[in-house]
Order: sequence, then structure tokens, then C-alpha cells
Amino acid sequence: MAKATMYFPPDFKWGCATAAHQVEGGNDKNDWWAWEQGPGHIRGGQKSGKAADWWGKGFEKDMDFAAQMHNNAHRLSVEWSRIEPQEGRWDDAALDRYRDMLKSMHGRNIEPMITLHHFTNPVWVAERGGWETPSTVPLFERFTVKVVEALKDLCDFWITINEPNVYSILGYMRNVDAHDPATPQGTFPPGKDDLKLALAVVDNMLLGHAAAYHAIHRLQEQARVGLAHHMRLFDPFRPGSLLDRWVAGNRDRIFNQVVIDAMLHGKIGRPIGLARRVRLLRNTADFIGLNYYTREYTRFDRSRADTAMFGSAVPNPQAEMSDGNYGEIYPRGLFRVLKRLGSTGKPIYITENGLPDADDDQRPCFLITHLRQVWHAINQSIPVMGYYHWSLVDNFEWAEGWDLRFGLVELDVETQERRLRRSGELYGEICQSNKIDTDLVQRYAPEMVETLFPG
Repeated sequence: MAKATMYFPPDFKWGCATAAHQVEGGNDKNDWWAWEQGPGHIRGGQKSGKAADWWGKGFEKDMDFAAQMHNNAHRLSVEWSRIEPQEGRWDDAALDRYRDMLKSMHGRNIEPMITLHHFTNPVWVAERGGWETPSTVPLFERFTVKVVEALKDLCDFWITINEPNVYSILGYMRNVDAHDPATPQGTFPPGKDDLKLALAVVDNMLLGHAAAYHAIHRLQEQARVGLAHHMRLFDPFRPGSLLDRWVAGNRDRIFNQVVIDAMLHGKIGRPIGLARRVRLLRNTADFIGLNYYTREYTRFDRSRADTAMFGSAVPNPQAEMSDGNYGEIYPRGLFRVLKRLGSTGKPIYITENGLPDADDDQRPCFLITHLRQVWHAINQSIPVMGYYHWSLVDNFEWAEGWDLRFGLVELDVETQERRLRRSGELYGEICQSNKIDTDLVQRYAPEMVETLFPG
């Protein structure tokens, strides 16, 4: 066995990521809370309820765990419906609560990254059409101004919108690949099925991103602003098939490239219809936030012309799958998407990467193998500046309810008791030492030693 060490840059950001609705609890004025009340919307009829009780005592408990893991950064989101529960009525107490949370993070030497929109809308915004209509853009800009004015002395690191592609596909393309084990079951509100409307939603969210980007920079000169972009690899099931490659290319353009082209070049309106350039959207990324989980094999399927543009997802029978068949565990894919984003010249933060693993038997190996790909990218001069693991604590996983457990911290939802998983201990050692070496792999994932350190 060879002895070796993979070092990370001394200023590397080590953290975790969370989202307000998934951890705060009691967010009863947004569209997701309303969606949870409908029959069949959440697996097993589960509800977010108190979630991880971050609006109560849970936040401090979990920040203690983050500090114990030597995290120097954390990505969290603010809840629009708490801050503006009714149109034009602001809740200053909610903003004060967020201020207290940020101060608590700083007290633990944890730098906050704030996401302004992570899947949820106030009910009053949803009733006006939500992101289906461009009239939401100025409302989101106004909300952004309110939040930044209140919190800018405690945070200068902002994510405008989380995963506009996922938001639109799961909310507006119902049952696309629902038979595919690599795709989570269930849909997001409003549960529609309209491809053109899905693409319009993406365009409006990107315009909202641009409005927020410029608003933040007007208020905070030193701000760093980006968007969290979910990228999934689409590989042809039969590499020699022109049709399978065509389907994979289509899916890649719709899911991955549209958002990149918008942020960098101001292009929207594709792939259906003519592209148009929006000047205020061009170059609206000080950095790129990358959310990466898995890849998908695709093949041509003539029967799916209307529902999925002639494409079907095909599970990889040789792949290791995470809990609930959430997706293939494919570490090399993280390097592939980092290399692709590296060509943009923008700094990259991995704003989400993780897997559901209730018994924690896969996560230690997952962490080591994925972080090895991050190390490899950095050594290829790709500007990866930080890694935010999804997630700090078990949370309400949208349409999957509580069935999928992503946390480094295990949560008993009924008692709110917590326990640091062994993978959390591993992550803490990596964050503290800023490295992965043979001895660490030997202790936490001995089955990977010969693969990672052949000798």
C-alpha cells in the first residue's frame, strides 16, 4: 500500500448546505406547506412539521455540530414567506431572527452564504402565477433589496436562486421519467405538465436572478453573487447510437447549458423558439455554484415524443445506487462537470453534493471518492474554491418527505434528538486537516485504499 496525501488549498471553504423550508419548521405561509396538505403529494402523506426546528432550538444545536466538524462556511437560505408573509407587509422580527442566526455563525467562525430563493414562494406570490409570469421578477427584486439591506453587514456571499432547472422540471413536467429509478418520485407545486410553460418559468427565474444580481451589487459593492446550478450528466445508453447521442445532447442543452448560456452570455428563449439576448443578464455570475449528485443514461424512445422529446432514462444495471434509488453513485462525474465549468473562467463553489444514506454505510466512501475528484480538478488548475456538503442534518426532502436521509447529523424527527454520524466524523477530520491521506482512508473506507493509493 502506497502512502500518499491529497492536500487542499489553505483558503478552501469547507461547509454544508441547508434550505429554509427543509430545516426551519412551521413555514405555513408558503406554497410548499400548502402542497404538503394535498393528498398524494408527499410520499406516505408525510409533512415538514417542525422539520429540524431551526426556528426554535435546532439551529444552535446543528451549528454546534458544524463547528465540531471544523466547518468554516455554511450555505443556508432565507424564507421569503417569513419575511414578506403578505404582499408589501414585512416582518422585521423574521429578519432579526436571521440576523441572530448569522451572528451565531460568525461566533463559530463559520462564514455564511445566503440563498434568496430555494424552491418556495409565499402563497400570495403563487396565487399571482409565481414564476410563470414575469411580474414576479420585480417582486423578487424588491424582496432581495429588503434582505440585503437588513443582512449585508453580516454576509457578502449570495446565491440568488437555487436550481431553476429542477424547479421548473419537477413543477411543470409531471411524470417525466417517473418510471426511472434514477429520478425521485413525486412532483413539486404547482404540479403542472407543460414543457413550454416549464421553459418560460426558467426564463423568468433567470431574469429574476439578473435583477437580484444587480440589486445586490448596487447595495453592496464587495458582494459575491452567483446562482446554484444543478448539473446532471447525460450519457447515451448506447454510445454508438446516433439517436441516443442526440437525446443525450438535447437533455444536456435543456437541463445544463441553458442556465450557463444565460448567466454568461445573456441568452434565453432556447431550446424552443429563437434565442434572445438580455443585456442585463449577461455576465451575472461572480462565481458559479454547482450542485452535483448523479448521472443518467438516456436512449431514444419514439413513444415519448410529446412527454420527453423522444427520450427515456435508463438505469445502469452495474451502478451502485443510493437509498431509494435516488441516483447512481458516480464520483468521476463531479470532475467531468467541474472541468466543463472550468472553461468559463469563473470561480466554482460546489454548493451541493451528497446522497441519501440512512445507515451511513455508503457516505464515507462517497465523501472520499468525490473529494478526490475535487482535489484532481484543483490540480488541473480548475478554480474550485469550496465544498458545501448536502446536508448538515437530516431534513424534509420535498416530495420524498422524511424517507431520504442526507444528513451528516442524524435527526430523530419526533424527539429532535441528534447524533453525529461516522461520516460526519470523517468530514470533520478532512475539514480540520485540509487533506485526505492514506491513514484516513484506511480508517474510514478501507475498501478504497488500493483503488485510491495503488502501490
